Amino acid sequence: MWTLLAPAAAYLSWILFYPAFSFGLLFDGSVGVLLGLYICAQPAANGIDLIFMQRGALRRAVAHSAGVEWLMLNALVMIVGWFVMVLGAARFMTPAYQVG
Repeated sequence: MWTLLAPAAAYLSWILFYPAFSFGLLFDGSVGVLLGLYICAQPAANGIDLIFMQRGALRRAVAHSAGVEWLMLNALVMIVGWFVMVLGAARFMTPAYQVG
């Protein structure tokens, strides 16, 4: 899970701090949306497994501190992935500058 945060941090720092190094709004937005979907896939799969695979698994996960930490890490990765997706989608809606 921690390894999923590295490409998210790289993309967010690229978009927020170095906007001059852009390959075009369509490319930047596509990378953001696809990367955000990839980042969110693993925590979403873990959440679905937790809900549907075993009865009472959520109760057992919350009973131990390691389970709570695992749930919080999944939530953090999901939120960061969602943020990457939103910024990528926002790149699609950024108006192109007109030379005039």
